[in-house]
Amino acid sequence: MGWRGILGFDYGIVQGPLGPDISGPELVAAVANAGAIGILRVPDWETPDYVRDLIRKTRTLTDKPFGVAVVLHFPHKENIKAILEEKVAILMVSWGDFPRALTIEAQEAGVKVIHQVGTLEDAEKALNASVDAIIIQGHEAGGHVLGKEGLFGLLPRVADLLSGSNIPLIAAGGIMDARGYVAALALGAQGICMGTRFLATEESYAHPIYKTFLVKMDKTEYTNVFGRSRWPGAPHRVLQTPFFNDWRNLPDHENEDSQPIIGHTTIHGKERVIRRFAGTVPNSTTTGDIESMVMYAGQSVGLIKEIWPAGEVVKNLVEGAKSLLRQQFQDADPA
Repeated sequence: MGWRGILGFDYGIVQGPLGPDISGPELVAAVANAGAIGILRVPDWETPDYVRDLIRKTRTLTDKPFGVAVVLHFPHKENIKAILEEKVAILMVSWGDFPRALTIEAQEAGVKVIHQVGTLEDAEKALNASVDAIIIQGHEAGGHVLGKEGLFGLLPRVADLLSGSNIPLIAAGGIMDARGYVAALALGAQGICMGTRFLATEESYAHPIYKTFLVKMDKTEYTNVFGRSRWPGAPHRVLQTPFFNDWRNLPDHENEDSQPIIGHTTIHGKERVIRRFAGTVPNSTTTGDIESMVMYAGQSVGLIKEIWPAGEVVKNLVEGAKSLLRQQFQDADPA
């Protein structure tokens, strides 16, 4: 089962890359130290020296392997070159086709490639590119969502596609606890990828108010209200905060470019302003009207009741899944 490990890691649990900088060295190291797969999120602009520094800082916090994620929609060639030169364990890519030649280059550098996709068709492309693992993301996922199908309808079809390929399948989208973990494994996954649950941890770089909202709120919506100018055509799932509910019907011609500044932040060392309707979540440095900023979250956010250390998230997933299988299935009478 997934807790026995994939890709050389102790457990088949992936901490999703939380942008723009929410999954920083502290969170990634905590996940890695717990035996799961921690994933750094690099900047959406070319800055290879900074990427190297980010990787090296993480290595001061853990001697365990970890990964780095790149969004292919944004400039990335020099960043990927730096990632391969640093020989991290995992290169995770999403939002774009990943050429087979680059997959081979990564593998020759000793770096395994995970491609996150949102459709059966894109899973087949990743399979043909000979990646080392595939994450299939369901519509329930928080943040920018690749596909429009529910995870548990899509997952077994992708599992059938990969049958016999020896490529691990990792399920993502709305999984928050051991019950979702076991359900994903039952439908053919070898592991799970969780973003929102790791967002709500002590080590994540999210603003404390954002974390508080993740605990106290239980409704999300799939929308395109935020970040229309910077990343058009990239719908996302967000918390139904009071601000969002007031503006959920924002006219299509509106975007963040002409909006007032509502805050300031520092992202990967660069100072930025945050305008109303920007797609930038509040990190720990953010000041201003935090409650009016975007707050990405997966559909099952209501299952989050408290902020835990990331290591506890991993431990509770593994122990909870084992207990659930033992109590609910192994003792069941098949007659």
